[in-house]
Amino acid sequence: MKIKGMVLIFIAVVSINFTACKKKPLKPDNPLNGRTTAVFNPNKTYGTVTDVDGNVYKTIIIGNQTWMAENLRTIHYQNGDAIPNITDNTTWKDLSTDAYCNYNNTTDLDTIATYGRLYNWYAVADSRGLAPKGWHVPDINDWLILIDYLGGDTIASKHLKEAGDLHWVRYNEADNSSGFTALPGGWRYLSEKTINISFYGDWWVSTEYNSSSAAFLYLFVYDTKVWKGFNYKQNGYSVRCIKNN
Repeated sequence: MKIKGMVLIFIAVVSINFTACKKKPLKPDNPLNGRTTAVFNPNKTYGTVTDVDGNVYKTIIIGNQTWMAENLRTIHYQNGDAIPNITDNTTWKDLSTDAYCNYNNTTDLDTIATYGRLYNWYAVADSRGLAPKGWHVPDINDWLILIDYLGGDTIASKHLKEAGDLHWVRYNEADNSSGFTALPGGWRYLSEKTINISFYGDWWVSTEYNSSSAAFLYLFVYDTKVWKGFNYKQNGYSVRCIKNN
């Protein structure tokens, strides 16, 4: 009977230790949750994913892919390491390491919750994982599959952008039929302050071009085209994540 009792105690201890080792969000009561003013497609069914900071994001299935329907706003990598918040323009432009900032260094929770944060490419490429577990920052092929599914470069922006003019500076042809709900979060260019919020939505691609630049794409308020190119790794762009296959 003593041996049986010891076995039961051992099982209980192992169970407690196993439960304690499960990784929990750093901020399960994240104050950004529920504050976004984004207008999602009411005819779509959205899922959710939660990052290490406890940020809860809407997700949407488009074709055979599952995307976040909101911009990333984490300030930690998957392993819990903090991403440096760089607010000084001179420091930002000279970086060759990971960093994030908020648009114009805002501390307004509604703005951060709605537009997400801006990251340089070094954060995107960091091996500690910027995306939530089971997700990744899309490479160029991930984006191309999405764009092709929505009709190609010249029209896909119409189906990606949030409809209406609540966040885009003027009413445009956007119908958000995909549920992607792209917002014009602006960007940060080297030493300049963040610019073009309400006009441009810019997103990193994980694909590197050369030692100083990487791929990105952007949507513009005045057309329905998806623009693609390469720019400095120090730039700050929004990030959308895609679920691993």
